Amino acid sequence: MEAQTRTTVAGALTAAVLLGSGGMPVTSAHAQDRLVVAGYGGSSEAIFRTQILAPFAAQHHLQIDYVAGPSASNLARLQAERHQPAIDLAVLDDGPMQQAVTLGLCQPTAPAPVMHDLYDIATRYGDGKAVGIGVVATGLAYNTAAFAQHRWPAPTSWTDLANPLYRGHVLVPSIINTYGLQTLLALARQGGGGAQNIEPGFAFLSGRVAPNVLTFETSSGKISELLQTGEVVLGVWGNGRTQALARTGFPVAFVTPREGAQALITSACVVAGSQHVALAQALLQELLSPRVQAVLAARAGWGPVNHTVRLDPAVARTVVYGDAAMAALVPVDWETVNPARVAWTQRWMREVER
Repeated sequence: MEAQTRTTVAGALTAAVLLGSGGMPVTSAHAQDRLVVAGYGGSSEAIFRTQILAPFAAQHHLQIDYVAGPSASNLARLQAERHQPAIDLAVLDDGPMQQAVTLGLCQPTAPAPVMHDLYDIATRYGDGKAVGIGVVATGLAYNTAAFAQHRWPAPTSWTDLANPLYRGHVLVPSIINTYGLQTLLALARQGGGGAQNIEPGFAFLSGRVAPNVLTFETSSGKISELLQTGEVVLGVWGNGRTQALARTGFPVAFVTPREGAQALITSACVVAGSQHVALAQALLQELLSPRVQAVLAARAGWGPVNHTVRLDPAVARTVVYGDAAMAALVPVDWETVNPARVAWTQRWMREVER
């Protein structure tokens, strides 16, 4: 998942195999058959290559090429190749994925038994042409040692970003970053608005939160550094990023605000015009299988969207997991947000980061 930009890397993965599985019939492929998957780079790429794509390629006797890059770059590639697509299956953040669906770049998801095991949040958007394969929560990260030292109560609400106790020590990523966009939406929602009425969000951000903000930094590495130096004691961040920092021994904790955490969903779709539809649909279903969902939870920190998945308690504590956690998530209405985002970004720069 990409709240931050990832480095573009490309490469290929090849393995040999035997027979098909998944929720739909798959004819055994020939050795020269090739499936192209586009997805994230970095650590996510390594997980996909070794833990997911290699076993699938071995099972179906085919070659899989993996095109790594940010969601925006892979979306642009899908658009450029729409009349002769090279990519068979795309893995994108939910915002760019909704754009792909709207542009007609994805084809309908095939029915399969595994689709009945998914939480509603995985299929609520996408018009039946894309499905969520993992979820993380955007909420509040705070320095527990600093809060204990000052005897401050732990934050509980999005509105705590405006608490004058933390003036000059709050971080809200810019709206060019998904975390910043979700902050705007969350504050609009707590004020009675939402994606279709963003005014309460801008009013609260510009009038009450902005005076508290030290920086609108978007780099995950820099955000981690600011938390560790104590310059930031409260910020908007993802549960996975926060847990990763906590595992280093740093006193940081993630809070799901009482109004709900914003959901950041990684989605997948079979590309319209793919020449390997059956295999691509089978791979999509494999991404939703309990085995792969457990791998993505343990290795990538993505909450499983398949409610039949059973996680080790140590893993379960670090991801969005279970009925209650999923119910506390607020998905982004990307169909409304995407057309408005440019105007919102311009307004944010004038009114919030002025």
